[in-house]
Amino acid sequence: MLSAQDNELLTRVGPGTPMGELLRRYWTPALLISEVPTPDSDPVRVRLLGEDLVAFRDTNGRVGLIQENCPHRGASLYFGRNEECGLRCPYHGWKFDADGACVDMPSEPPNSVFKDKVTAKAYPTHESGGIVWTYMGPADKMTPFRDFGTESLEPDQVAATKLNTPCNWVQAMEGNLDTSHISWLHQWDGVDDIPDDGSDKPGYPSNAMSWKFWRHDRAPRLEIEDTWYGFKYVGIRDTPNGHKHVRMSAFCFPYNTVIASVPFSTGHGLFVPIDDHNTWRYSFSTRVNPGLQEVGGTNLFALSPFEFGPAEVGRNGIIPRRYTAENDYGIDRAEQRNVTYSGVREFISQDFMVTESMGPIYDRTQERLGTSDKAIIRMRRLLMAAAKSVAEGGEPPAVAPDLDYRSIRSAEKILEPGEDWRVLGTSDDPMVQKYDAGNSRVPVAGS
Repeated sequence: MLSAQDNELLTRVGPGTPMGELLRRYWTPALLISEVPTPDSDPVRVRLLGEDLVAFRDTNGRVGLIQENCPHRGASLYFGRNEECGLRCPYHGWKFDADGACVDMPSEPPNSVFKDKVTAKAYPTHESGGIVWTYMGPADKMTPFRDFGTESLEPDQVAATKLNTPCNWVQAMEGNLDTSHISWLHQWDGVDDIPDDGSDKPGYPSNAMSWKFWRHDRAPRLEIEDTWYGFKYVGIRDTPNGHKHVRMSAFCFPYNTVIASVPFSTGHGLFVPIDDHNTWRYSFSTRVNPGLQEVGGTNLFALSPFEFGPAEVGRNGIIPRRYTAENDYGIDRAEQRNVTYSGVREFISQDFMVTESMGPIYDRTQERLGTSDKAIIRMRRLLMAAAKSVAEGGEPPAVAPDLDYRSIRSAEKILEPGEDWRVLGTSDDPMVQKYDAGNSRVPVAGS
């Protein structure tokens, strides 16, 4: 458990908070590129790290991100006119460019220089991987943009989405870093009836056999290795045929997760705080991923009773929520008794049910952690230590420009006798080498 003081340190992200100041030292997703699709398109409200902002794409195609309230009398610039390389307040016509400079003040005398003294708070932006990123920290501390594999991709080669969850960012991210819960929350009785398709042997299993392993060994052993970007860890399970199955996932500062996938993945899920009580779950991927199609076998998605997300993503990449606390996440008690472990049909809503039902910010002084919580404990300690270090004048971890952010990978495999899981997903992994030898791009799969 955490002390009340540490729980506050870990979860609060507003301006001036230690964790908020740490997060502001990284380039952070602000919105999807699809939300500001064309020059002079409609402005968009953005709430990020507890700050209310407005995004707009100006006449020249540049994305501005400025404070929502006009510096004049506080009217919302969301209602402004996006025209001629600036956002004009509807109240008195004051106009601000993408840098926050006031470029026109028509309600003042023509010879007034007052506009030269007025600015709106503005944050720099960078577009990559279908996402508009921003840096909200001190200008003299701005870190380089971290390329996770999207900088060289064309717009039609990426797919980015986001999904809202009304709970604190840490508890949302903890759900993603918990490899134990897949043996319980995401199970259904029919897994026992899936026949062995021959992939329960050293090498890469089918996704259906992976689910059998999760159900067969429901108390995985966790091992963790610290890395320059955070840490990677495995959940180790015994398979029905007596082999060692590992799911290796990674945590990258400050809110990135790369979740286990067969044979490996570089797809990031990012848990971006809207404020202390709400989170955007971002994911970005590339459609150029032939290297991840090599593993065949039984396809679980055709066998399971689950719904794996909406058939249609919103036109702007925002995934709609069909199941929420208001409709009890669609829980069906008859299904819970007879078909699925949770009784919730939609897969991702199973996660929302548990993380959102903890409340907006869970009181971690009440929790009791076990051996299956090792990764969550490590993530908390690393984040709190980094926040304290930055508060004392130190530098945030994993921001240097010479680090290879494209090399952060997850993996899943049944190990050969004596095989070290720590090699999986690295440049020494034969599967990574095989992919790199035949493809110029690192694969980026969805989280």
